[in-house]
Amino acid sequence: MAGTKEIKTHIESVQETKKITNAMYLIASTKLRKARQELDNTRPYFEALRREIKRIFRTVKDVDSPYFYPAGGESPLNGAYGCLVITADKGLAGAYNQNAIKETLKLLEQHPDSKLFVVGEYGRRFFASHNIPIEHSFLYTAQNPTMARAREISALLLDGFHRHELEKIFVVYTDMVNGMSFEAKCTRVLPFHRTYFADTALTESPVTSQFEFLPNVNSVLDSMMPSYVSGFIYSALIASFCCEQQARMTAMDSANQNAEKLLGELSLEFNRVRQSAITQEITEVSAGARAQRKKHEKEG
Repeated sequence: MAGTKEIKTHIESVQETKKITNAMYLIASTKLRKARQELDNTRPYFEALRREIKRIFRTVKDVDSPYFYPAGGESPLNGAYGCLVITADKGLAGAYNQNAIKETLKLLEQHPDSKLFVVGEYGRRFFASHNIPIEHSFLYTAQNPTMARAREISALLLDGFHRHELEKIFVVYTDMVNGMSFEAKCTRVLPFHRTYFADTALTESPVTSQFEFLPNVNSVLDSMMPSYVSGFIYSALIASFCCEQQARMTAMDSANQNAEKLLGELSLEFNRVRQSAITQEITEVSAGARAQRKKHEKEG
């Protein structure tokens, strides 16, 4: 059985660890509030952009664009796929990173020739340690995503798409299901189905006059789509960052609760060991006093 000194040292160690996990919880909560605000400020613009793209398809028939499948339906695309994988820079976030990795591995099982574009140190280390080739690794941190970084990622992916080096582009990221839960998703970004922009959930004003597109509708659409793709990637970066902080808050809160439980058990064990030691000392003193009395009685 451990002595009081060992138990006391263990208690102090748990208390120090609890201070760290509590600080990480507070930091994650602050980052989460900031990231959610940025996401709320950004989404309206790209929702409006999506509504305008929807209006183009409602106004003009037979629009031909490389960003969309033909009007007749989805045609088979057998070339290499591009996959943008968004992970965190570090662990201590529950199953956040593992879930994103699992979605990526599923895609690789179905399409082994997929090319990976990785954001986040965790993903880079995982694929490198498992000898999975990475087409391009974005070396900046996954923390504090910006629109400039989203445009850089988008430009690289679109360049491969325009060169027909990437027939389809997927984004593996983590999105909020509600305020407390999230899930990893593998979403195809390009090419789009035309029905994607026919979502009735998007409110829009009715088209009452004929639109005029200069120089033509295809040029207008080709100008709008890169901005929309950049916005989607930026939204995925922000959503993943929010989910990372939420996962870290949950993990640190669980660690704090476990620390409290462990401290209670250690305190109980410490008191039991100390009481046992006190009882042992009292027993030894009593036995010594009894032996002294018997000795004096014999001498007397």
